[in-house]
Amino acid sequence: RRSEASSTIQNYNRVKPYLFPVRSLPMSSTLFTDQNTAASPAFAAEQHVLPNGFTVYLSPNPAEPRIYTEIAVRAGSKHDPDQSTGLAHYLEHMLFKGTDQIGSSNWEAEEPLLQAIAQTYEDHRNTLDPQQRKRLYAEIDRLSQEAAKYALPGEYDRLIAQMGARHTNAYTWVDQTVFLNDIPSGELGRWMTLESERFSRLVLRLFHTELETVFEEFNISQDKDIRKVMRAANEALYSPHPYGTHTTI
Repeated sequence: RRSEASSTIQNYNRVKPYLFPVRSLPMSSTLFTDQNTAASPAFAAEQHVLPNGFTVYLSPNPAEPRIYTEIAVRAGSKHDPDQSTGLAHYLEHMLFKGTDQIGSSNWEAEEPLLQAIAQTYEDHRNTLDPQQRKRLYAEIDRLSQEAAKYALPGEYDRLIAQMGARHTNAYTWVDQTVFLNDIPSGELGRWMTLESERFSRLVLRLFHTELETVFEEFNISQDKDIRKVMRAANEALYSPHPYGTHTTI
């Protein structure tokens, strides 16, 4: 539910991202004002801890002028509320929906509709009467269709593709959510600006319709024996820990 997602996002925002690795980085070390650094001679890797709490790992690869990037955040399925499992994975999807500056054709018109959707979700969550819940859900549908008129789906993907990015993706697991890109080294600055924008100014647009995408991903996973085995093993090994009680999707 969007109200629960909003609350959980606030909780996740208090959890510092812990991994900001960039590989194949032809750049000056003056980019970082480190609190401390460490190096691994065997892998030519560097570790930097920045004043803002980020830890950065650098591993040079001179084979090509590109940078493989991963932004990993401590927001996995074990952090989900018991009544809303799958929320960290859903939040992963939302990180591709843009901000007030990215993904909207008219933010002034879209914003009040998104606020109304959030409030209606809250009313739906607090209502026990089945008929009233049905009416509220119909209103969520109506508002979502109206708000969708101002949404620009895929705007983040279009911007990152213009930089020459490859393999743009993300995944969620029990302890972390990780966002992936492979960018030309000359686009490092623009990539950092874009990622800073989407992580700090997230807008939960197209939230309602994205449910269909997540449900389909869940349904596909039900046809995979390895998923069934992993779930049964986790339940047997880890319950009542969230590893055993919370599914990722």
